[in-house]
This record gives sequence, structure tokens and C-alpha cells, in this order.
Amino acid sequence: MEQNPYGVASIWAQGDGVIKAVALILLIMSVASWCVILIRAWHLWQLQKVAHASRDFWHAQSFGQGLQILSAASRQPGSRGNPFRFLADEGQAALDHHSSHQDDLHGKLPLSDWLTSTLKGAIEESAEQMQKGLAILASVGSTSPFVGLFGTVWGIYHALVGIGASGQASIDKVAGPVGEALIMTAFGLAVAIPAVLAYNALSRGNKGIISKLNRFAFQLHAYFLTGAAPKSAQGKNQPKTAEIRTLNTGA
Repeated sequence: MEQNPYGVASIWAQGDGVIKAVALILLIMSVASWCVILIRAWHLWQLQKVAHASRDFWHAQSFGQGLQILSAASRQPGSRGNPFRFLADEGQAALDHHSSHQDDLHGKLPLSDWLTSTLKGAIEESAEQMQKGLAILASVGSTSPFVGLFGTVWGIYHALVGIGASGQASIDKVAGPVGEALIMTAFGLAVAIPAVLAYNALSRGNKGIISKLNRFAFQLHAYFLTGAAPKSAQGKNQPKTAEIRTLNTGA
């Protein structure tokens, strides 16, 4: 089969080290961004399943049964990969710790404030986990067009030098080298566009999960203040009313 004189194979064969280095950089950026896209999309899909299961948490007959419902909705072991389970565990641990360490400095704080601080910290930690990899997409989306443009400028420069040296400026002599150089711009855009679209979609999905985490945290806050006895104080009388403050996570 006759090789296309204006194709990708031609630009690779005729390009110098700079052009080949730019092409390899764009390839690495594309592979990295698609790895992040696939991994984060899979995690977001799992988080949406757990978020749906969090509504069934409040239909459980006990706190332990509710934790089992949250765990069953996630394929990742432990609570670190399950922000809703992590939030519930951290809230229960904060309640137990506050009741059993009354002589510590944080024991002097109102239980409502201690729970608010703990749940807020758990949400922020989960948000950081969900943001992992998005910086790569932002970097690729903002820099890859300029990397491709650099390859284009470099290729056109060498094409014009070759045309000037040969002394022939006919359209067939100009179209080939210049067209091959412009392919680098197309490569840069092909790398940048999926990264930008995926970044926006994943960021929007993460914001939805964080919003549901805030709602779940508010419900846990009210439950721990009014209906949950700490494990270290089973059988003791617990206060049934307390001030419920809105969790301000800054999300």
C-alpha cells in the first residue's frame, strides 16, 4: 500500500528529535489522562451506589445494621474507600471518645461542637480522596494545546528552512511540510479536549457526592445527639435534647 505523504507516519519519519519528543510527550499525557478518567469514573460510579444506599441506612433497625448496608454497597474493603461508612464510623468514634475522656481538654467542649468538628474533618478528608488525579486532568487540558502548538511552530520553521534552501515555493512543496506540522496542533487538541470534558464531569459528580455527604453528616449529627448512646456508656442516661448546628464544610 502506498504511504500517504501527508500522514502521521510521514511526519514521524521526516521529523527531527524535537518533533518526536513533542509527539511522545503528548502520547504520555494522553495515556495518563485516560487512566485517570477511567479510574475516577469507576470510583465515582461506586460512590453513587453508596450514596443511594445511604438513604436505606435510616431504615435499618440498628446502627450496626445500617453500617452493614453501607458496606454492602461498596466493593472496596474498609471505610476509607466508602466515605459514608467512614463518616458514620468517625461520628461514633467521636461520641465514644468524648464520653470516655471527660477530663481531657476536648471533653470540656460541648458534644455538639465536638461532633461537628469530627464530621467536618471526615468530609474534608473524603473530599481530598475524591479529588485525587483531577490535577492531572487540569494540567493536561491546559498545557497539551501549547505543547502541540510548539511542535507545529517547530515543524513549520524547519519546513520553511527546507523550502528556502531548495528555492522551490510551489504549492506541492509547501502543503506537505506545513500540513505535517499542523498535525501536531491536532494532536494537542485531541489530548486536551477529553481531559477538559472529563475534569468538568468528574468535578460536578464529586460535588454531588459531597453535597450528599453533608446531608448525611447533618442527619448523623442529630442522631448522635438525640438517639445514640456511646459504647462506653451503655445503660447510662444520655441527654435527649441538644442544639443541632449546621455543618459548614465550605464545599
